[in-house]
Amino acid sequence: MNIKVCLFACAAIAVFVSSAAAGDAALGQKVFNKCKACHEVAEPKNRVGPSLKGLFGRSAGSVEGFAYSEAMKNSGIVWSEDTLKAYLADPKTVVPGTKMSFTGLKKHEEIENILEYLEEATK
Repeated sequence: MNIKVCLFACAAIAVFVSSAAAGDAALGQKVFNKCKACHEVAEPKNRVGPSLKGLFGRSAGSVEGFAYSEAMKNSGIVWSEDTLKAYLADPKTVVPGTKMSFTGLKKHEEIENILEYLEEATK
């Protein structure tokens, strides 16, 4: 097999895999219904949980005016797609001592969808 054909095939597979992993924001908004009683996405307003406005790239435990657990403030996490995937799947394992009572999302598709929604909604 010629190297150009091989490189093209690898690139095509990479594009397919990355697009297959992408979530659906509309479905993610429905998943967010589990979160919206505690979190606001579009406004810098804290509820039972902190506002998620400006979430991506923000240090965990840093929203002004919210009383975080010491565990969250000292977690060293910066919220990204990867850190949110882990946290949304199992918050208490990622940040032992977190005050968030949510047990996590168990379906990979729900996590992908909510991440897509949060990327759009929290800007």
